[in-house]
Amino acid sequence: MVIIEVACRYCNKTHPVRKHGTGRGGFPRYYCNDCKRTFQLSYSYQAHQPGMREKIVEMASSGTSIRRTSSTLKVGINTVMRYLKEEKEAR
Repeated sequence: MVIIEVACRYCNKTHPVRKHGTGRGGFPRYYCNDCKRTFQLSYSYQAHQPGMREKIVEMASSGTSIRRTSSTLKVGINTVMRYLKEEKEAR
């Protein structure tokens, strides 16, 4: 049996993490008993990757168009627009 220690992407602890089935894309899901959250290590859709929101906002602030941002990062146009709208409302 091979044991792989997975760190929680929210609290960064490895001990309370256990398997929690599979996601829609077939990737394994994990559950952290400490912070009571589920997560995956890899996603089939790029917009769910950690740090994607920051990349979208950075590209928009440098003057890149919404379509160019969408095609470069391989996410939907509506996702880019939603992230930018949420960022504008947060300010």
